[in-house]
Amino acid sequence: MKLTVYLAGQIHDNWRDELKQHAKEQNLPIDFVGPMENHDRSDNIGEEILGKQPNAILKDEAASSFNNFRTTILMSKADVVIALFGEKYKQWNTAMDASAAISLGKPLILIRPQELHHALKELSNKANIVVETPTQALQALSYVFE
Repeated sequence: MKLTVYLAGQIHDNWRDELKQHAKEQNLPIDFVGPMENHDRSDNIGEEILGKQPNAILKDEAASSFNNFRTTILMSKADVVIALFGEKYKQWNTAMDASAAISLGKPLILIRPQELHHALKELSNKANIVVETPTQALQALSYVFE
């Protein structure tokens, strides 16, 4: 068995790379997918495809259409979704992706620090598993293969 795991969450640090490396070290049969991690490409994809937009709001709207399209396809094909809520950045996209996973009936592992417990209590209650670190999320996936 091999799993495809969608990694939802902020793209401003290397948490995905670390998780992928640990999975590789453990020889876990997992393929990882996720949002566009090149922030400039993500912000500019609408104009790259549709051409220059008249203002910043329409530029954002165009980009979000293509990013949502990409996310919908990749998440639909995923077996599991891991959604990481960090402390440093606003996490609207992570909340949207976690909610989409729940709506799609995808197994969801929510990673959130204890400090965000109250803010995420309803979403945490809908997740299959809630952990505090990416390492714990990977341990949960590893357990599936035992």
